[in-house]
Amino acid sequence: MVATIVRQLTKDLTPEEIKASGFDKYYIDHTLAIWPQAASGEPFSASQFQSTGDTITDLYEDMAAEQKARLTYDNILRIVKDPEVADPIRFLRQREIVHFQRFGEALRKVQDERDSKNFYAFNPQIDRKPC
Repeated sequence: MVATIVRQLTKDLTPEEIKASGFDKYYIDHTLAIWPQAASGEPFSASQFQSTGDTITDLYEDMAAEQKARLTYDNILRIVKDPEVADPIRFLRQREIVHFQRFGEALRKVQDERDSKNFYAFNPQIDRKPC
């Protein structure tokens, strides 16, 4: 959805508008195509996904990712006032909140079902008690 918004906002830019907006360096490499990257310029990479195979660790990572996305949308909404941009961003922000809540519920279920005395030190999915 964000890529679509960017495309809609940039599709009719003239070369002069591209240069004046500071979009020229991006344009040189990608024209007006969507190239996912952080505001810092770091391109998206699958290495940004974290997975350990430990359910608790991975759920905390998922929850953190949802909070980071929500914060990004909060920051966009502080700057963007155009309702055609802000309204879809508000929708995406709300979706991150719901995802965070669902991951939290899953985490609680995992913790409740695991050995509550030892769930940080022993993961029965991976670790095996010595025989």
